[in-house]
Amino acid sequence: MVQAMIEISKEANQILNIIKARYNLKTKSEAISKIVIEWGANIIEPELRPEYLEKLGKIEKEGYGETFNSIDQLRKKIEKK
Repeated sequence: MVQAMIEISKEANQILNIIKARYNLKTKSEAISKIVIEWGANIIEPELRPEYLEKLGKIEKEGYGETFNSIDQLRKKIEKK
């Protein structure tokens, strides 16, 4: 286990006390660990929001995800429009 001395604001301290009470934790260290683990998962592996999935679908439908093997293919595609 790693130990660290940290300085936190009064508001952060209040939040830790609330988390500690809500989850029946014994120490603020446990509260910090709980917060870091829960929020860390969201930050490291965020889920795709529905709006983003819709945007991806729209992009694929419009052909922005298309690949070309040569400049000539790209030029033909652009000039066709």
